[in-house]
Amino acid sequence: MASTAKAAKRPEGSRPKWIRTFLRYRWLYLFMVPGLLYYLIFHYVPMFGLVVAFQDYNLMKGIWGSPWVGFDNFRTVFSSPDFLVLMKNTIILSVYRIVFNMFPDLILALMLNEIRVRWFKKWIQTLTYGPHFLSWIIVYGIVFSFFAPGSGLITNFIRDLGWTPIDVLTSSEWFRTLLLSTDIWKSTGYGAIIYLAALAGINNELYESAAIDGAGRWKQMWHITLPGVRDVFILLIILRLGNILDAGFEQVYIFLNVRVYDVGDILDTWIFRRGIEQLDFSVPAAVGVFKSIIGFVLVILANKLAKRFGGSGIW
Repeated sequence: MASTAKAAKRPEGSRPKWIRTFLRYRWLYLFMVPGLLYYLIFHYVPMFGLVVAFQDYNLMKGIWGSPWVGFDNFRTVFSSPDFLVLMKNTIILSVYRIVFNMFPDLILALMLNEIRVRWFKKWIQTLTYGPHFLSWIIVYGIVFSFFAPGSGLITNFIRDLGWTPIDVLTSSEWFRTLLLSTDIWKSTGYGAIIYLAALAGINNELYESAAIDGAGRWKQMWHITLPGVRDVFILLIILRLGNILDAGFEQVYIFLNVRVYDVGDILDTWIFRRGIEQLDFSVPAAVGVFKSIIGFVLVILANKLAKRFGGSGIW
């Protein structure tokens, strides 16, 4: 009987390691299935549509019936007289968002972390999180009510003071500032959540030890808090660099008008006009492939630089 029991156990022990691991964590793998299916169906399967970038795509003929044109669509994009202007505007707006949006998120998180009155902290969090849930249409409506030429609240106030009103909505000098300021107002509160989560993971014993050694709040913040969120800060920079050619289509498209095309027209708005309004899908698809390649390269380089300078990187 003993020998029979040992013989029965041998097949289980002789299974490959990966099978034993799979059986051991089978329920965890099961929970992963919905997420994997989501990425497979909505992210990987649609990649087949990239072939449109190499075709003279006809909506009636479809992918299988449209003729191949090779890299002609890419030549059309790069030879366009608007391409350099579009790239310039896209990169400038994206860099502005990376530089000026990340620091307000961090500063707000640090300020909230220092608040000791619980009800006041929740009240401030609610006020700062609220704008994130407003659509850009509503935000534009608010901005329009303040800065509308001839009828805006601030426009009339400036005129009543005897000064010359500034047409902020149609001024090339103010358009980028308007985009950046409204984006900071809308996204800062929600962006601080990530840093607050990182701050919550810092061991309180570090602060207690620093207080015993005589360190004040500023020194604790400099030597404990900021190093504690450094990896998160680097991670967010890497992710944003990967989207550097995505300058915020929804916001720009809603705020954009003909008088600010020279400073506000970006790749995504040009793609929208060409693809949706003119029904030319091949050239916008080529721009999408170009953006993906640039984003992929930047993520790889940024990740290597982050590791070289002591950061953890993404992988």
